[in-house]
Amino acid sequence: MNELDRWVEAACGELGLTSADVEAKTVLDVARDVAHQVLRPGAPVTAYLMGIAVGRGADPTEAAARISALARAWPARTEAQEEASAEAREGAS
Repeated sequence: MNELDRWVEAACGELGLTSADVEAKTVLDVARDVAHQVLRPGAPVTAYLMGIAVGRGADPTEAAARISALARAWPARTEAQEEASAEAREGAS
C-alpha cells in the first residue's frame, strides 16, 4: 500500500466511505487532463465537480470520460495567458 492508498483509506474513513467507493486512478487521470490542457488550479475544482455529479447519480466512468474529452478539446493557452495565470497565483499567495 502506497501513501496515496493510505490517504484515500483515511479520508474515506473520515467521510463514511470505503476505499471501494473511490476510483482514484480515474480521478487522477481527469485531474491530469485538466491541469495540462486547461489550467492547473482547475484540476481540484474539477475533481470536486465530478464528485458532486457522481453523488447526484452520474456514472463515474462516463463523467470522467466527458470531462477528459472536454479538457482535451479546450483551446490551447497562449503564453500571455500562462503569464497572467502565474501572476494571479503569485498575487493570491
